[in-house]
Parts: sequence; structure tokens; C-alpha cells
Amino acid sequence: MPSPSSPSPAPAPSSGPASATRRSVLHGTVAVTALAAVGAAQASTAHASTAHASTAHAAQPRRRELHIGILLYDGYSLLDPTGPAEVLSRLPGAAVTMVAERRGPVRTDTGDVAVMADRSLDEVDRLDVLLVPGGGNRGTIAAMKNPRILEWVRRIHRHTRWTTSVCTGALILASAGLLDGRRATTYWASADYLESTFDVTYVPERYVRSGKIVTAAGVSAGVDMALHLASLIAGERTAKAVQLAVEYDPRPPFDAGNAAEASPELKELALRLLEESAG
Repeated sequence: MPSPSSPSPAPAPSSGPASATRRSVLHGTVAVTALAAVGAAQASTAHASTAHASTAHAAQPRRRELHIGILLYDGYSLLDPTGPAEVLSRLPGAAVTMVAERRGPVRTDTGDVAVMADRSLDEVDRLDVLLVPGGGNRGTIAAMKNPRILEWVRRIHRHTRWTTSVCTGALILASAGLLDGRRATTYWASADYLESTFDVTYVPERYVRSGKIVTAAGVSAGVDMALHLASLIAGERTAKAVQLAVEYDPRPPFDAGNAAEASPELKELALRLLEESAG
């Protein structure tokens, strides 16, 4: 009899049916385990490839093929550049840049708000789209008399696909000689001045296209003009999608925005409010 500390003898190998069954089960278990391991490895590789592709796709920078420049000058009206920028920046491949005489913040006509100009006039020599906003009397008149701004506008216009303006920005385009012999629109209070001072036919519409120049009426009309421009650039379907994206569905509480239907008293008050709010 073996002692308690001695190992028990190993059983002799069996060649009977029970042994064969155990070997079959063992081999089957190993095969299943191996297949599972291969499957897991393949799934892991596929997941890693998908994740890599997803990451690579996400890491790709947005292609900027449509270069849009918006001129800023001291005394512009805030919505004139920012309304169209909100629309045009949503177009595929669009890059919107604020441009001024110098980089840095540029104050609006009220003096309360500033928008950052990322580029100076000297840094921009080609644009696909140029937009010139309007402003208060002080800002617009100063821009109309600024030879550096006028020369830059003329130089950029030579190569643009579209040159546009909002509100009294049309007066700046006219001062640069770009509206000679053309039809255009502008802010209602500046219509007589536009026609009497320049060789321009005023058209009382929200926006007017004349060749590659598109002018918009006062302030909020810039959004309408930008959507029209979006349709010319990217097609009507895309323009409609952008309109929906920014939920532009205006329903003003008052029917008072049409100068042709406004009373003289309301026009006088409107102009006084603009003058008093100017910084």
C-alpha cells in the first residue's frame, strides 16, 4: 500500500469508447475556441478599421472652395454683415472672412457692438464673393470718401463671381464706380440720393441683380439677398435647406416695414431713432 505522502499512480491510458468520446469532445472544444478567437480577432480588426476610417473622416478639414469676404468699416450696421454671413457660411465649401482696414474689432454705428476683422485689406486680394454692408450716415459717408476702401473694392470686384451690398452699402459701390448705368436698390431713405448723385436707376425691391452685382435694400433685406445668392451659387434646393436650417420664417408683429406704405410721421420717427442711436 502506498504511503500518504506518495503520489498516486497515474491511470493507464484507455483505448476504449469512453476515451474516444473524451478526445472528440476535447478536440471539438479546442476547435470552437479557436474559431471564436479568430472571429473575435476579425471583429476587432474590422472595428479598428471602421474606427480608424471614422476618425480619419472626422479629422479631414472642411474643404474651403468658396471665399466670401465681408467689408467692415467704422459705423456699419450690425445686421448688414452678420445676417448674410449666417446664411452664406452654411453653404458647402464656404469660408466667410471679415475684412477691414486693419485687423481687430470694428464698431457698429451705435458704438455698442464690435465684430472682429480677421484680415486687413492688404491681406486680401482675391474673393469669390464680396459683400459691402451699409451703416449710419457717419460710417457710410466716411467709407464713400475713403480712397483706400474704394480702391480695394474696385480691385476685388475685378475677379469676383459676385459683388453684393446691403442697405447703404450700395452708395459705397456707387462711389467706387461699380453701379454706373445699372439698376440697384438701397435703403429707402437713400434712394433719391443714389439716383441724383450717381448714374444709377433705383428699384424699390428687396434685392436687385444687375450682372454679377446684387444689391439689397435696408438691413434685414440682406438675409433675403443672401438666400437668393445662395441659390445662384449652390442651387435652389440647398438655399431652401439653408433657410430651414436657420429657421428663417419671418412673421413680424407689425406690418410696418414697407416704406412705400409708411406715413410721413412714421418715417420721420424711424430716421430720428436711427440718428439718436448712432454712436
